[in-house]
Amino acid sequence: MGSRGSAAAQEQLPTTGTRRMAALLERIAREVNPLAAPFLSRERAGMMGERLRLMGDRDEAVDLRRQYAIELLNAGRSLDALKEFAAYEQFLLKNSPALLARNRRLLRTFQAMCYLRLAEQQNCLSNHTTDSCLLPIRGAGVHKLQDGSRSAAKVLTELLQEFPQDLSARWLLNIAHMTLGEYPDRVPPTFLIPPKVFESDYDIKRFTDVAGGVGLDVNDLSGGSIMEDFDGDGLLDVMVSSLGFDSQLRLFKNMGDGTFKERTVEAGLVGETGGLNIIQTDYNNDGAPDVLVLRGAWMRFDGKFPKSLLRNRGDGTFDDVTEAAGLLSFHPSQTATWFDYDGDGWLDLFVGNESVEPDVHPCELYRNNHDGTFTECAASAGVAKIGFVKGVASADYNNDGRPDLYLSLLRGSNVLYRNDGPAGPEESTRKWKFTDVAAVAGVTAPMNSFPCWFFDYDNDGWQDIFVSGYYISEVGDVAADYLGLPSRGERAKLYRNKGDGTFEDVSHAARIDKVLLSMGSNYGDLDNDGWLDFYVGTGNPELSTLIPNRMFRNAGGRFFQDVTTSGGFGHLQKGHGVSFGDIDNDGDQDIYEDMGGAFTGDVYRNVLFENPGHGNHWITLKLEGVKSNRAAIGARIKVIVNTGQGDRGIYKTVSTGGSFGASPLRQEIGLGDAKSIRSIEIFWPATGVIQRLPQIGMDRFYKVSEGGTQAVVWPLKTFKLASGSGAHSHGDHEHSKQGH
Repeated sequence: MGSRGSAAAQEQLPTTGTRRMAALLERIAREVNPLAAPFLSRERAGMMGERLRLMGDRDEAVDLRRQYAIELLNAGRSLDALKEFAAYEQFLLKNSPALLARNRRLLRTFQAMCYLRLAEQQNCLSNHTTDSCLLPIRGAGVHKLQDGSRSAAKVLTELLQEFPQDLSARWLLNIAHMTLGEYPDRVPPTFLIPPKVFESDYDIKRFTDVAGGVGLDVNDLSGGSIMEDFDGDGLLDVMVSSLGFDSQLRLFKNMGDGTFKERTVEAGLVGETGGLNIIQTDYNNDGAPDVLVLRGAWMRFDGKFPKSLLRNRGDGTFDDVTEAAGLLSFHPSQTATWFDYDGDGWLDLFVGNESVEPDVHPCELYRNNHDGTFTECAASAGVAKIGFVKGVASADYNNDGRPDLYLSLLRGSNVLYRNDGPAGPEESTRKWKFTDVAAVAGVTAPMNSFPCWFFDYDNDGWQDIFVSGYYISEVGDVAADYLGLPSRGERAKLYRNKGDGTFEDVSHAARIDKVLLSMGSNYGDLDNDGWLDFYVGTGNPELSTLIPNRMFRNAGGRFFQDVTTSGGFGHLQKGHGVSFGDIDNDGDQDIYEDMGGAFTGDVYRNVLFENPGHGNHWITLKLEGVKSNRAAIGARIKVIVNTGQGDRGIYKTVSTGGSFGASPLRQEIGLGDAKSIRSIEIFWPATGVIQRLPQIGMDRFYKVSEGGTQAVVWPLKTFKLASGSGAHSHGDHEHSKQGH
């Protein structure tokens, strides 16, 4: 029993604010035209099918017939899509052989995807195992029902015989043979992608997906994830969202026995739908973590959905206070960051919005008024950026005591807003100034980017920047990168902070200048060695983009090692919100990832990778601000440990991590092979005071209050996560039934 009690035992009716938001979301969704909304494949297919029925076999129906087949595939109706592609081919053969010849490659690729998607539905979803869709597919991941992949392999082989340089078809052919248990032996040698290209640089030990056994394998579309202790009992709960208009935000309580129970209804969250990303905070300094839901991303002109601020009432229930807090606005977004930009001890909010000409949506900056409300002030502060903003992160990159902002843009130069402080001599005016110094600092690339974050990857006390590229012309660009061939894909960037206001591009030296096509991503410490690693969820809406999610281990701050296959992280399904957290209180970090695509039928089960342990020491610190914000966001931690090679510094800054997915605000810090902790220093952001903690032991949990004289041992119980094959979902969504 935590200080705020447990979740309500009985159904909690939504509050007035939540009911109002639910009604608003339902009305906006109802007004969206499916033909203008590219991801509403189920509705689009229905409307196109009716139009085709009325048009018959007229020549002008040819383009509509092709699009109808594509929408059926995206809606999860794989068999129906196959029939329509066959009808489309016959129509062209009879009426326009020249057009058929020009479109043969594309048509065959779509037919192969119908078969591959059917194989996924019959095996990876309906007969799911812990090995499903993990590259290289083997063991229990090999399909039992093989007709789909067998047919796909036949189509792809014929396609490659006609177009032998087609890297996309080559990539998909290798995956098809993996699902059949025939890789690499049965892949034609000319088209084989050698197993060596998938080998890990280091053996991180296998992390097993236990989501099905513990009750967290939610089956839905792409969305966000949060690991956080929402009810104050010392156990990390899980909240997940999905972008579907009817996809319910869901809360799962950690029962402390290795299982999770859904508490969505009890928490009063019914009606809170949609949201590609979610982030926790404590905006009102009451000690209970609140949640921000971000909506409308990628929807362009139809993305004018409101965000939601969900106030944690301290008893396991939530109230939507968006309107009352002054946060109600209608802009497409999936990215935001909480930071105390003016150092008053209250968390402010920056929201990155998506603009597409002529529909302009400037970014927003909300100053906390200390009374549960906010005032929007982006323009006056100089941060009302107009662009297609996909990632936002905050940290004090120049160590001047003021948190700064980094913005990742799709189709544009990235932005580094330096926090210059009060705009005039009278700080009481509360006017603040930010300046874009990205060009001078050398951090504008890549020009097409998505997730980003600040972290101190080399433990030198200065915040570095990771930002991943987000562009490929087709999946063959990823195949080319694996094979060491030229690729048109956008590459990731790692910028090392030089400590003088500028950064050095160390992407190549750090071995991460790869075509990752990252979406949901976050960082943590896989093996508790005190060096921050990172995981990137990969993909885009296209069903053919079957590429592995990638895990990179930090090799002592020198470079990163790809440990994707050795750790079992190479999921081929689309990866979104990623959270690192010690979900079983055993001292090492597990990884939760929200899976699924954007098109109506592209659902998949979420995963929880259990850390096998690596024998290194650790410490977990739950900081509580007094003059600084209570969640301690922005507080900087420096741990000095004694090792056999001398003293060593390890640095962490309190945040939720990356820009897509949220890790817990309590800080889980690996200490490697330390013999003891020499000292811990905490820099508190509102005061600039450095607090030093004496007599700290390793492998323990502590609570630390700002200004306190010592850390307090936090006696948390360790438990074992329940195992299970995940052969059925504990969180099936109606989308999963389409097309099966």
